[in-house]
Amino acid sequence: MNSESPRPTPSSPAVIGIDVATASVRVLCVDGQGRALAEARADLPPPVRTAPGTSEQDARSWWPAVRSALRRTTAALPRGGREVIAVAVSATSGTIVPTGTDGEPLGPALMYDDRRAADVNAEAQRAGSARWDGLGLSVGPTAALGRAVWCLRTHGSALHQVLHTPEFIGRELTRHPVATDWSHALKSGYDARAGEWAHEVFDALGLPLALLPSVGAPGTEAGVVGPEAAEVTGLPEGCSVRLGMTDGCAGQIATGAVEPGRFVGVIGTTYVLKGVSEHLVRDATGAFYSHRHPDGWWLPGGASNTGGECLADVTPARLPALDAAASARGPASYVRYPLRRDGERFPFVSGAARGFELGRPRDEADAHRAALEGVAFLERLALERVERLGIPVLGPLHAAGGGSRSAVWTAIRATVLDRPVRVVERAETAFGAALLAAAGTLHENLTASAAAMVRTGALVEPVPRERPALEETYGRFAAALRERGWLPDD
Repeated sequence: MNSESPRPTPSSPAVIGIDVATASVRVLCVDGQGRALAEARADLPPPVRTAPGTSEQDARSWWPAVRSALRRTTAALPRGGREVIAVAVSATSGTIVPTGTDGEPLGPALMYDDRRAADVNAEAQRAGSARWDGLGLSVGPTAALGRAVWCLRTHGSALHQVLHTPEFIGRELTRHPVATDWSHALKSGYDARAGEWAHEVFDALGLPLALLPSVGAPGTEAGVVGPEAAEVTGLPEGCSVRLGMTDGCAGQIATGAVEPGRFVGVIGTTYVLKGVSEHLVRDATGAFYSHRHPDGWWLPGGASNTGGECLADVTPARLPALDAAASARGPASYVRYPLRRDGERFPFVSGAARGFELGRPRDEADAHRAALEGVAFLERLALERVERLGIPVLGPLHAAGGGSRSAVWTAIRATVLDRPVRVVERAETAFGAALLAAAGTLHENLTASAAAMVRTGALVEPVPRERPALEETYGRFAAALRERGWLPDD
């Protein structure tokens, strides 16, 4: 990974990554060494819930926001955008929009967390049980496949195609239909292992395959920027439009975790572990699921129901003082599993799981420290499960998410894991999309893009004096989970 490079010149070619998130669009332009040249964002209207379990957004707002952010980004570049040779789009996983023959939305986009078709997804799970069994490619209650069936039943013959966010934006950029990538297609019923849509599931649901786009590998070309889009965005006509990946996958590759054995732990609202394996992980519990790597490997991962949310009762302004106090006091005096919801989904699956404490905090700093340790203990359980599934975990753990900005939390994680933790610069979706735009344009493939463009950040080493106490507390934590029947003995 790149640590220091010469300053860019005005003639340096560049690429752009676009992140269509829930609340905003973010656009980032970087050169071949990963240096940020310009960036901009534009707000999106918040999703609305028209009924219990629904989540919708006006898809007509996407392109104006992308267009605006692109225009401001290219206007800030030395050559006004002419240096941009490729662009890629990443978005939320499972968000879809029904479109007519003209490519325009027939209704609002159905968001990634929309549960209106949970019954259809359950039917899809049964119809595809032989295909999905134990492979982590299952169709959950919020999968896009059920929502695609809902779109067909709602719009009937007016429905021409169901698009994920990147294809919708890709059509605006190129002025013709574009393929989806196999990452965004996963929750719509695409079997990345077999390289095909799950046709028997589609037949069982009465969903014609023609309603879904063709599928390609992330980083491959979907088309080029047309004259209309060039005029309103500042991108050069003929600029390559490359296939992206979901926001979670793009965030992973943005850390440089792109080769087998490399993993990243993301502490946002929840904790997410994602990595790279040579072979598809078979996990009978369903805790892991896998996307396909652009270079043919696999991206196993899982998401916990706890993480940064354990600090939701603390105002952000107080966090630095609490971190300092927690660092000064050392390991917590008691054990805390800081789960705030009912049930856990990773690194173990248990609907009965609930947060607990073994003992009581001595003071506020002790309680804060115990919460940080509890998430670190879950991270260790996750990595141990990865290794039990036969996947080697190599080198430092990459760290991303808001939790990685806490130096004391990162040090706790390193000590609990007994391995260094590397906090990487620009561990964000838009940068991951830029790496995909650079694959095959500025660099040979994704691995080469990451090697040249990801900027190494701080390496945090374990704290030897704290390791014995944390090892003992971790043992009590894991034993308590097993005693409650939530954590399997294996």
